[in-house]
Amino acid sequence: MFDRLHMPSLGGASEWLGSEPLGPAELRGHVVLVDFWTLTCINRLRTEPYVRAWSNAYRDDGLIVIGVHTPEFSFEHDVDRVRHATKQREINYPVIVDSDYAVWSAFDNHYWPALYFIDGDGIIVGHHFGEGRYEESERLIQDLLGVDRELVQVQGLGVEAEADWEHLRTPETYLGYQRSEHFASPSGASSSGRGTYALPERLRLNQWALAGGWTIGPEDVVLEQGGGSIAYRFHARDAHLVLSRDAPRPIPFRVLVDGAAPGSSHGGDVDEDGNGVLGDGSLYQLVRQHGAVAERTLQIEFGAPGAEAYVFTFG
Repeated sequence: MFDRLHMPSLGGASEWLGSEPLGPAELRGHVVLVDFWTLTCINRLRTEPYVRAWSNAYRDDGLIVIGVHTPEFSFEHDVDRVRHATKQREINYPVIVDSDYAVWSAFDNHYWPALYFIDGDGIIVGHHFGEGRYEESERLIQDLLGVDRELVQVQGLGVEAEADWEHLRTPETYLGYQRSEHFASPSGASSSGRGTYALPERLRLNQWALAGGWTIGPEDVVLEQGGGSIAYRFHARDAHLVLSRDAPRPIPFRVLVDGAAPGSSHGGDVDEDGNGVLGDGSLYQLVRQHGAVAERTLQIEFGAPGAEAYVFTFG
């Protein structure tokens, strides 16, 4: 996988944010944590509070954290969006813009998030893919730095909060035809993927459907006429949807839960009446159930054409 387990070159980076390019001379003698991420990955968003805390806690001990932003979706190639995300998430360590997958390929990486732990000699001594194992990861950082103290206290807020794993019974669900599953709308599409769809009378758990005029593309579904909607029957505390837009102005939308306004169960990107606005491409938190977590039907209706929906995620 790696040449003698040495850290691969970072020279293929498209751009560096927050730092001049760092090479072997600048990194020599430092413990390095390389964090692969992308803008809209919910697993990465829930990991970010820990990476941020470790950078702040161990910087003076010799730790250098390097984020590598490798996009999953086409709209995530926009460097301004990456800059905005680093500011929004208070990321104060260097971030590589890896739009061409050069660094991703050099590491032979396949996951978001992915953490690689490198010692002062430039040797990769550990890695972790996905969420969790935070205590073990921080202990490894301490061992590499030669420090021994209490672990940092981390509590993610908002979309960064840890998932409610006990009640999570709905998987991540992609909407574009390349990876789509559990689509329940009666077929109404032409060979180009454009068509008019209707919601079925009833959705079973983990099924989703479209209503109105949509085009189903390889990585997303695109609304062609205002008033169209997406529905999903899910069981989780949180429901998110990755959205972007092909429209000159922000697109208003409204979320219903079991046919009514979400009230106190609204997500961070909608109000109690379910109203929200699709601005920049991002992960939008639509529902956060309070109290008992139950099976619900989420419906999101868009007030104008141009909405692009990519993937539902849950927590």
